[in-house]
Amino acid sequence: MTIKIDYVSDIACPWCAVGLGGLEIALKNIGDEIPVEIHFQPFELNPHMPPGGQEVFEHLTQKYGKTVAEVRATQENIKARAAAVGYPFHPEGRKHVYNTFNAHRLLYWAGLEHDPAAQHRLKRELLITYFTLAVDLDDKSNLIAAVERAGLDTARAKSILESEEFKAEVLAQEQKYTSMGIHSVPSIIINDQYLLQGAQPPEAFEQALRQIAAESAQNA
Repeated sequence: MTIKIDYVSDIACPWCAVGLGGLEIALKNIGDEIPVEIHFQPFELNPHMPPGGQEVFEHLTQKYGKTVAEVRATQENIKARAAAVGYPFHPEGRKHVYNTFNAHRLLYWAGLEHDPAAQHRLKRELLITYFTLAVDLDDKSNLIAAVERAGLDTARAKSILESEEFKAEVLAQEQKYTSMGIHSVPSIIINDQYLLQGAQPPEAFEQALRQIAAESAQNA
């Protein structure tokens, strides 16, 4: 029986990169023992972020009521956690926080017209765009570059970005998960029943997946 994982997250969320890296390590450890299918679901940390974004320290100090020094210390901790699970962030960190809605439209397309593996590749590349390359997410050419690195159709992606295709679908998915009570990410829903929240370490993901697979086998 294939285990379904809905990974609710935003590519602007550094902890989502840490969590995904931990999950990927867990899946590598499990190997072929347990079939798993990941679906990436949209969540926007900053849905009202205007074009041009906001300088990262200005944004985070305002959002969390912390000093620049406190925010910087937290960012260094996250950077170390991310590197440990295969997501090396830019040495100087990201400079701005951007709106991510177009990225979510592309992820929806990848899952709809391709397959979970293609969507996963694109998710990785979008996280790399945001945190490793730390480039302007409002520049659609950077999104297209991520699509190309993921091995997907860049012409199709351009047509999506130049239209409002999948806007309604992504908004509906966002509403679905917030109505379920999800207000922080990453949130990982397994087989529509079990919820894991936060950037869990690889061993926590592996333990949860093995336990759920065992329970599913018993109930089969």
